[in-house]
Amino acid sequence: MRAGLRDLTMLFPTRLTAALLMAALTIAPAAAETPAATPSAAPAAAAPDVKAGGAAVFLTFLNAPLKGDPIRHSPRLGLTINGGRTVRAVMDTGSTGIVVAARLIPDMDKLPVIGKGEQTYSSSGRIMRGKWVRVPVTIGGTNGGEVTTQPMPVLAVERVDCTPAARRCKPVIAPTNIAMIGVGFARQGSGAGAEIPQAGDPALQKGARARNPFLNIASTGQPGTTGTVRPAYLVTRRGVWLGLTPDLLDGFRFVKLEKNAATGDWSALPVCMSLDGRTPPACGTALIDTGVTVMYLTLPPAQLADRTQKAAKGQTLVPGAELKMSFGAPGTPLGYGFQVGDKTNPAAPEGVTLVNRTNRVFVNTSVRLLNAFDYLYDAQEGFVGLRPRQ
Repeated sequence: MRAGLRDLTMLFPTRLTAALLMAALTIAPAAAETPAATPSAAPAAAAPDVKAGGAAVFLTFLNAPLKGDPIRHSPRLGLTINGGRTVRAVMDTGSTGIVVAARLIPDMDKLPVIGKGEQTYSSSGRIMRGKWVRVPVTIGGTNGGEVTTQPMPVLAVERVDCTPAARRCKPVIAPTNIAMIGVGFARQGSGAGAEIPQAGDPALQKGARARNPFLNIASTGQPGTTGTVRPAYLVTRRGVWLGLTPDLLDGFRFVKLEKNAATGDWSALPVCMSLDGRTPPACGTALIDTGVTVMYLTLPPAQLADRTQKAAKGQTLVPGAELKMSFGAPGTPLGYGFQVGDKTNPAAPEGVTLVNRTNRVFVNTSVRLLNAFDYLYDAQEGFVGLRPRQ
């Protein structure tokens, strides 16, 4: 449906101060460019029904930027497993599950073993192979905030292999420097949890919430903290809130997600995009991914024509090309834009890598989106929230 389509060149100026946000925005997809399997958002996204009395804990990133400075790198938190030393782990909203080098887990042979497992990171092409063990983990920030999970699956990595088209990967036996805290959703089909023990374990099913540490908190470790921690989180440039309270919702605009009946997870965040104001826009799904600094983008040929060039590996967009996107159902006034290579716009990714996939429209925003918005995910009711940064 193209009814109500406006001139996309009016959506966003180039600079961040005006590149956002709640500008009157109507983007309607052409039916031919919307994959049949693309999840959609409900037309009216209210807000999560967060009651007073719940608990929320803030963890400051180990590498948090100074106040007022942009975030340029993937955030780190402290991760402690089975009483071992605390390691610096990437907090990754683009994957699901805790993945850590087996050599970093003390007395691993004494932990319950679920079975063999693997997890593939599509952005780099690295395949983590090892076994799933069940153990509680503690995650903390520099402010002293910390949480401890229920006993949960942890992938103890014994070797790293590479996909045939890997971008950044070297095979390693017995690695020692792997530590990822994957807290994303709708990652089924990306390679995560691809190897499932024949015995079967519900915690290992693709999209299973049981593998997400932020959604399985047993205790906060904060004296005087009472109330239940809602299965939700709120990411800012300097840290992450685990759990929600009503006051934390101030200023957010929300997108209601659809339920994925096949996996039980929430479906991916819908998005519509246009390159250099070309119409009709292309609509598909977005991944807000704090684990990378580069954007990964798939657009149809009509959008990309004459706007690509060779990169060190693969293809990228030409400098100065302007990408604009809106999140949620077509017509939702929630989005941002940037020019490729614009070093003055902190929301612009470090680079843009084009990914050739047929019949799919997709964007991985990179961590740099946090310079434009605070990001909220509510697993209890299925909402994504974005709050413009001032």
